[in-house]
Amino acid sequence: MKRVLALILLTAACAKKPATQATTTTAEAPPLPADVAAVSATANPAATATTAASEAPAIAEASGDTIVATGEFIAPTRSELAVKMPGRVARMFVDEGSRVAKGQPVLQLETDYLRINLQRAEADVARAKAAEADAARDLERKKDLIAKDSIPRATFDRSQANYDQASAARQSAEAQAALLRQQLGDATLRSPIDGVVAEKRTDVGQRLGEATVALVIVQTSPLRLRFRVPERYLSVVNKGDAVKAIVDPYPNEVFAGRVTTVGGVIDPATRSLAVETEFPNRDGKLKPGLFARVEMAAR
Repeated sequence: MKRVLALILLTAACAKKPATQATTTTAEAPPLPADVAAVSATANPAATATTAASEAPAIAEASGDTIVATGEFIAPTRSELAVKMPGRVARMFVDEGSRVAKGQPVLQLETDYLRINLQRAEADVARAKAAEADAARDLERKKDLIAKDSIPRATFDRSQANYDQASAARQSAEAQAALLRQQLGDATLRSPIDGVVAEKRTDVGQRLGEATVALVIVQTSPLRLRFRVPERYLSVVNKGDAVKAIVDPYPNEVFAGRVTTVGGVIDPATRSLAVETEFPNRDGKLKPGLFARVEMAAR
């Protein structure tokens, strides 16, 4: 009887064991800590792809019969002004943000020694001209005498040589004076365009080298604005089309511009093309770097 009872208990124990193992196998794993979960999500390729897609450049969308896009105003011309010769800054005529016109002086180097050298060169020119005039008179006398066979040919040749040397000396003196005048003019740096001083990299008393950029001037009228539109609008966006722009600093004002360039290549990654527009900006309200909401008709 005892043997039968032991056999029954052993059979029951073996029947319970697989059930316990099955329960352990199907149990859910415990949740990961917050910091580990964050690292796991960052390493997830799907999450990385989603982040990269959200950082892709915005492309214009259609709202009814209107193409809506965002873009950034840029200056058509950016000039980095450097002096043509080394020197120390004597005067600054502008500051950052100053509006300048083409040809307006913006900086002047010290010119004291240049002016003294120019005065000496001009005196040399006057002396060379006097010597040339004297040699010319002597040559004319010798021409009359040689015509009458009153002097040897060698004497006439010496007079001719003296005149040629005096003429060459006069030309050399005039060239030196012209060079100094040019250097004196180059000591004043002038704006090559109408625009605004974007950067001022020097000040009075600083010594500049030949390649040192002293000022950066950007053109602000007109301004350009670029954006991208889907390829399906290739046939409806044309050069000369009117566009409107709205910027945050002037939310109640609409700025009018025109399409100047339509890109000739479709970006295979975004299936879009670039459009460049131009805004007159005669009042100077728009600034390079300003973002704008652009609208144009989707005809």
